[in-house]
Amino acid sequence: MMKKTILAAGAAVLAMGTVAYAAPGMMAEKGPVTLAEAQTKSAAMFDRMDVNSDGKIDAADREARVKERFTRLDTDGNGSLSLEEFTEGREMRGKRGEGMRDHHGKRGQGMHMMGKMADTNNDGTITRAEFDAGVQAHFAKMDANGDGTVTVEERQAAREQMREAWKERREARQAN
Repeated sequence: MMKKTILAAGAAVLAMGTVAYAAPGMMAEKGPVTLAEAQTKSAAMFDRMDVNSDGKIDAADREARVKERFTRLDTDGNGSLSLEEFTEGREMRGKRGEGMRDHHGKRGQGMHMMGKMADTNNDGTITRAEFDAGVQAHFAKMDANGDGTVTVEERQAAREQMREAWKERREARQAN
């Protein structure tokens, strides 16, 4: 019973990561970022997430990524996660994802919301065109003066706006 619980919890944690299309890593940059730089990072991210290289991110890609993550966590290769393997995996993710948590609160929730925004026709699939349009729209929102470069100050202002919007949505959900 314990193994099944750990396995189910592990699968749930692994399945949370969807699309962080909003100029990936841009919020963590130390200096200014141009649209071209954001697009280059985004293209690389899309290519990594499009596991089967079919030009879209869909359920098949998400399933493949979950399997890859599970395989990395299952260090003894026995097809199930022990408490030790699960705990070690969580600790490693925590070390790698500290920056994301700082910017997005709960990492899975922020990633899920960004994925929903990128999927403009709500068909459960994010095409390269949807992904690229999302990057450009997000960049334009952050680029307050429209000069094609997002400065540290513009990123900080955008981060605060996102935090406020998420806080308002969370409070509205709790009120219902």
